[in-house]
Amino acid sequence: MATKKAPKKKTVAKKAAKKSSAPKKVAAKKKVTAKKLVKKVVKKPAGKKAVKKASKPAAKKPAAKKTTAKKSPKKSSVKAPKVDQYGLEQDDEFYGLYFAKSTDEGLVEVKPCTFSLMYWWKGLLGYPDMIDISKDSNTAMLQFESTFGGGDSGETELTEQDALDIDHIIEVDEEEMLVSLYSYVPIPVPDNLINAVGIALLNINPETRYGSIEICSTLNENDENEHFLRYRAATYLRGIKSGKVEAIENMVTNGSAFFGLALDAMCVDKSIKKWLLS
Repeated sequence: MATKKAPKKKTVAKKAAKKSSAPKKVAAKKKVTAKKLVKKVVKKPAGKKAVKKASKPAAKKPAAKKTTAKKSPKKSSVKAPKVDQYGLEQDDEFYGLYFAKSTDEGLVEVKPCTFSLMYWWKGLLGYPDMIDISKDSNTAMLQFESTFGGGDSGETELTEQDALDIDHIIEVDEEEMLVSLYSYVPIPVPDNLINAVGIALLNINPETRYGSIEICSTLNENDENEHFLRYRAATYLRGIKSGKVEAIENMVTNGSAFFGLALDAMCVDKSIKKWLLS
């Protein structure tokens, strides 16, 4: 309606201009006022539209919050899979299982790595239980002996008649989920052979594909320093979902084979062979 009134005022202004100049100025003022009114009227609906547009994003905010709430449970479920009291995930072979061993002091908890060692020793090999478990069940140890015999092909330094006694220790660390094998020659290395054995190890260790051979020192009952030749290997069971028992079996089997090859190679030095067979 404001736009229709404006032309009428323009017509009045033209008629007043023919009679005198004074009304012309008044008409001009009215004309300006009319224009201002038109501008104000035009701005008002524009302002209303702006208010409506501003209200639309406010209505979209709740929808954005709902979308975020739906995504967050999916991400948390992927990052935090279900684990049992030992930290084993749901698809682990020992998930949710509890094992215990009867001792003179009562029941002792048997954690997953120790149970794997126990199953290999008792279940697969059929030997009596000789595993010592700590009070907190975080560590365990198995000690046993074996006899190493040479080959019968005629190409080895040690023959079938050359038998060696070997002491073995298997240690379990449940917190690290680490199982370590130590195989010893039970007689100390004579002082006059330390250099010869050390040189032999420098040549043999690079060829040992699993584990390593070393000279370790310890104090005996008389507080005297003694040197022993040992083979060492370790198996890390964390992350192995299935086959922990087999991993321990492979470690001992391969370790025994590589240690035997190393001992045979060292016997090229006749003084070392004489010591090993003494």
